[in-house]
Amino acid sequence: MSSTASTRNTAVSAGEKSVQSSVAGLGPLAATDHLFFERAGGLLSRDEAESMTAHALEGMEDGELFLEYRESEGLSLDDGVIRSASFDTSSGFGLRSVLGEETGFAHSDEISTSSLRRAAETVSAVRGGRSGIMAPPPRSTNTRLYSDNNPLHETDFARRAALLGQIDAYARGKDSRVVQVMASIASEWQAVQIIRADGLRVADIRPLVRLNVSVVVEKDGRRESGSYGFGGRYSVTKLLEENAWQHGVDEALRTALVNLDARPAPAGEMEIVLGSGWPGILLHEAVGHGLEGDFNRKKTSMFSDLIGKRVASPGVTVVDDGTLPDRRGSLTVDDEGTPSGRTVMIEDGILTGFIQDRLNARLMGVAPTGNGRRQSYGYMPLPRMTNTLMLAGQASTDNMIRSVKRGLYAVNFGGGQVDITSGKFVFAASEAYMIEDGKVTAPVRGATLIGNGADAMTSISMIGADMALDPGIGTCGKAGQGVPVGVGQPTLKMTGLTVGGTAS
Repeated sequence: MSSTASTRNTAVSAGEKSVQSSVAGLGPLAATDHLFFERAGGLLSRDEAESMTAHALEGMEDGELFLEYRESEGLSLDDGVIRSASFDTSSGFGLRSVLGEETGFAHSDEISTSSLRRAAETVSAVRGGRSGIMAPPPRSTNTRLYSDNNPLHETDFARRAALLGQIDAYARGKDSRVVQVMASIASEWQAVQIIRADGLRVADIRPLVRLNVSVVVEKDGRRESGSYGFGGRYSVTKLLEENAWQHGVDEALRTALVNLDARPAPAGEMEIVLGSGWPGILLHEAVGHGLEGDFNRKKTSMFSDLIGKRVASPGVTVVDDGTLPDRRGSLTVDDEGTPSGRTVMIEDGILTGFIQDRLNARLMGVAPTGNGRRQSYGYMPLPRMTNTLMLAGQASTDNMIRSVKRGLYAVNFGGGQVDITSGKFVFAASEAYMIEDGKVTAPVRGATLIGNGADAMTSISMIGADMALDPGIGTCGKAGQGVPVGVGQPTLKMTGLTVGGTAS
């Protein structure tokens, strides 16, 4: 991806404001027409884009022209000082042709007739004398899941920078043991238009904001940290609301103080109670990736050929839902133009389906689910999760804890990794407590959960009624691409997981 970047300490420039003012009040299609075909000074007309796309994809089975414009800003503070402030813009296109399992792809950061002509010549080579029938276009939708407003232009730069200073002062004022505060704000505005050979045009304008806070505390020479973040596809003014950012600081500080008093975690197989919300990242990594269409078409997923069979405990229902308004992982339409959907992947423990982009859905003889996603115009779409959730059950957290003789209450997670083929995973708990004789006792540090995704799903013995979504912080990596995602789950009791600890 090509972009221009500059460090600055002033408000949004007049040139940048002009982009927003020129598309304000327009619908996504009209706004992106202006961005790609009018504002650029006539380097590429809409008629040329449509005709060259149609010609390049003649005889193909699928494909599209993906046009993108993006603005992004990042501000970060460390120890009361703004350490970085950046503003970036990027624009470009990706042209893709699909015939059978073969794909031709070309992209450029120059949206012009000459660049698109060269790209069309490249992707046409996939044809190789063969010819296919173009797949039906995505269905249309009038659904809008988030505002078109640009979060970078809703407040001035000085106000956003001042918030970071307020966070630092507030955290230090809360507790004398605070020795370091780090905070950051990230804002993004992405506009895309997808043009197909059959003339269908789909557009989407996507805001995205996120606030992160990290606090380090010290006592008797020992230092521990805690962090909290939140965000979504909404106005940056929500980040500036006092009750919102103060809650974030309070949670980061609370976690740091818990860790300050934590003892080393024991190791061994034990019962686990997983907290609600962000701990759903374990579900995302250990199970969600294995339910993506490409891995199952290629038979590299542990879930391949298990449709209709039990893969989880009774009561476990897992969905991927990209239709939740304002959520970080939600999309009005995916990056192929398919409206986002709600796909039930596991229902009452039975595997019922996979999430699909258009290519893998066509080759597997099923319908696309609105999960064709790409990091930017420089990448081809892949089947990717949006908001991956386990639905609620009926158990209470208190009853789960009372049922555990000796185990771990993992309230929150940090990092983790998983092997898609085997399903083996390792996750580090950022906040955890021992459960002893049915009661939550001492906090512990250094606890990791080790297991296998398929085994973990069948080890769920109790499902809470408190399903919660994460606060809006997830980014998923696959094939070198990162996209924003959401997770969620109720509190769960699991048996037979291995805890890797630090206690001797």
